[in-house]
Amino acid sequence: MMTHRHTSYRERALDLTRARGIARARDFKAAGIPLVYLKRLIDAGDLVRLERGLYQSPDRAGEHIEHNLAEAARLVPNGIISLISALRHHELTTQLPHAVWITIPHKDRTPKARSLQLEIVRATGEALTAGIEQISIEGVPVPIYGVAKTVADCFKYRRHVGEDVAIEALRDALRQRKTTASELMRFAAIDRVAGRMGPFIKAVQ
Repeated sequence: MMTHRHTSYRERALDLTRARGIARARDFKAAGIPLVYLKRLIDAGDLVRLERGLYQSPDRAGEHIEHNLAEAARLVPNGIISLISALRHHELTTQLPHAVWITIPHKDRTPKARSLQLEIVRATGEALTAGIEQISIEGVPVPIYGVAKTVADCFKYRRHVGEDVAIEALRDALRQRKTTASELMRFAAIDRVAGRMGPFIKAVQ
């Protein structure tokens, strides 16, 4: 049973995150909320930990993630939003990415971003240029891989993202009719993962 003090901490913490949008650990400390209590709020689903020392209410976490995509597009002009970040945008994962996943040309220098954590993967040819869509976030043009290409990429880079994530994304994409089996196989061929994806596609149909 939650004590009055804990109820008070919860209310104060939630008020703080609503007021600030994104609250820092030091903001909670200044408000007299013990930092050890933040873990309880995260476990209860009342707070989302964006990264070390940064917290937000769950209903606004998506805003922060989308803002970061726009920021990444500004910082890395030749990059394309991909993998976990693209899955999140297409609503094919419940994971909150700890960084912005972005694919860049194979020979490009690794971009440096002080204000943003990036997960960089590299590609060439059609594996880089196929399946790109253009979206706009906060007035910024953001290149992002479409659903089928993102799923194929998750299989291609399964060592980075986890094969379980790739399989779940494939199943959800087909069940939610966000793509088709033929479209998935087209991008699977481009990414050279058709043999690996084929059995999972057949299993869903």
